[in-house]
Amino acid sequence: MIQKLLIANRGEIACRIARSAGEMGIATLAIASQADEDALHVQSCDEVVYLGGHSPAESYLRRDTIISVALECGADAVHPGYGFLSEDPEFAQAVQEAGLIWVGPPAAAIRAMGLKDAAKALMQEAGVPIVPGYHGTAQSLQVLEEAAAQIGYPVLIKAVAGGGGKGMRRVDRPEEFAAHLASAQSEALSAFGNARVLIEKFIANPRHIEIQVFGDGQKAVHLYERDCSLQRRHQKVIEEAPAPHMPSEVRDAMGRAAVRAAEAIGYASAGTVEFIVDGSASLHENSFYFMEMNTRLQVEHPVTEEILGIDLVAWQLQVAAGGLLPRTQDEIHAQGHSIEARLYAEDSAQGFLPSIGQLHHLNFGPGLRVETGVAQGGQVTPYYDPMIAKLIATGPDRAGALQRLVRGLKLTEIAGLKTNRDFLIALLQHEDFVAGTFDTGLIARDMQVLTHAPAPTPEDWARAALWAMGLSETGRDRRSDTGFTLFTPLRQSIALRHQDQLQTLQVSLRPGGQALVDVAGEMVALDRGRMSQRPAVLAGEKAYLFGEQTLVFDVIDPLKCTASVQGDGAITAPMPGLVKQVFVQAGQEVAAGDPIIVLEAMKMQHTLCADHAGRVENLTAMQNQQVEAGVVLAVIEAAQEEA
Repeated sequence: MIQKLLIANRGEIACRIARSAGEMGIATLAIASQADEDALHVQSCDEVVYLGGHSPAESYLRRDTIISVALECGADAVHPGYGFLSEDPEFAQAVQEAGLIWVGPPAAAIRAMGLKDAAKALMQEAGVPIVPGYHGTAQSLQVLEEAAAQIGYPVLIKAVAGGGGKGMRRVDRPEEFAAHLASAQSEALSAFGNARVLIEKFIANPRHIEIQVFGDGQKAVHLYERDCSLQRRHQKVIEEAPAPHMPSEVRDAMGRAAVRAAEAIGYASAGTVEFIVDGSASLHENSFYFMEMNTRLQVEHPVTEEILGIDLVAWQLQVAAGGLLPRTQDEIHAQGHSIEARLYAEDSAQGFLPSIGQLHHLNFGPGLRVETGVAQGGQVTPYYDPMIAKLIATGPDRAGALQRLVRGLKLTEIAGLKTNRDFLIALLQHEDFVAGTFDTGLIARDMQVLTHAPAPTPEDWARAALWAMGLSETGRDRRSDTGFTLFTPLRQSIALRHQDQLQTLQVSLRPGGQALVDVAGEMVALDRGRMSQRPAVLAGEKAYLFGEQTLVFDVIDPLKCTASVQGDGAITAPMPGLVKQVFVQAGQEVAAGDPIIVLEAMKMQHTLCADHAGRVENLTAMQNQQVEAGVVLAVIEAAQEEA
């Protein structure tokens, strides 16, 4: 039995592992960077050792230091979670060579599945169907272009060491191949230290269905499937179990293939065999292909736990300590349906750019399983993935789980950061998702509809004004500065801004707790009952209204309200990051939409483009330069119109 477990990770997964370990009576040891000194995972463990630094390279990726900490603090096991070192065979081997228990698959199994091209060859030998493609070692442009032509466009370029959509590009025409290849190789080299790629046939209407497997090194079982087809830029957004419209014979065929894959490499612990499925017609036994195997616990594992009534982390700890599979295949039965939504700190209206800062207010809706690594008052920093939480709803059937998740999201309140909450609500209510007839292209096809934010109504402006003035649903000003008047109702002015719209509203307080608000000439009356119909908070000089959509109003101080207009054409850093590439030179003429700079932040590369044609001026950005948010990197001077 494991006595003391070092959790070599952070955030929600570290909290998740600590919870199961604690329930089993296992002491827990956290590690933390300087940026995570007060993080929730630190508070969730019995002990903590601070590694210093902010970036992963300075903390959570320090292999030798982590092993030394485990030995010095008396830990006898290491759980890597997911991400960071979880699929690093050298770390797994070093942990075991140090005499510690590795809570994960053998290093040999990680190596076998670590490179996509080698893994596909191995799976083909094991009788697992694979997508047609090129998996060779030759990497010249000519060889790869010829392979793509032979496969037939469209094709996917994929980093062999990739994951999370990094180093992946879709190519529709031969003339686009060279540029997409260079981009994929650059991103792969930066993310994984390996620029090698493979080429695969692009399946036009794909579904992403994965099988959860679990092994003890000798035998393996499958734990049903998860549908992870709702993705944005190849990153999963919504996951559910079981997959909608999955025939039992297809489930059995995929399960058998996944077990063959796991047993072919002597797999132990939790893993996931990912399949791409042709969704252009009804699912059948020859419509799925092996894509990759993730040799770790997956982000979306809670939905599997919910329908099976098991604890996968507890299973991992038992098997790592020498135990056998807790259940045989015949003893594994699913009940009900479970759906997970990934709640991120990101701006859906601005291309899902990560949002950083303090969580002034955080209240998750009822009826949900919440897996989180942050708390109210905590910080989302630029150093790590901006996930706030995984929200999971389970019901007797898909409709029940979906209804519970949508309600829980609508009642979730977050202030201080921009989030994808509203986007998730719209996505879960999309008619194709509700019907279960969706593929991986749904989000890209309907992005405009899913991210559309309706303008505030006059009643929204009125509610925001009352909250900004410190009024609760009682209709009385908590600050006791309402003043006094003999003959007319009290009238006050307040200035609010929503996005680019600035309004000055007139508020009159009437007897009986009623307020009358003049919104651009329209009078809105609000009493105690109507105020309580829509929850709101005042945080960080902003008023937040929650519901179907989150509306944010800046509360303007009239003494500080001065005009501040940034020059047109300024290319600014939307967040702290590293300048990876500069495409232009000072004085160069560019067209609208031309790429100017690539900025790398939060594990993703963001291309900053010119919003109009003109000449590049004031170019300050340099390759490999670290920049802060808001810094002007270049200015595109618009061409002067001729008289």
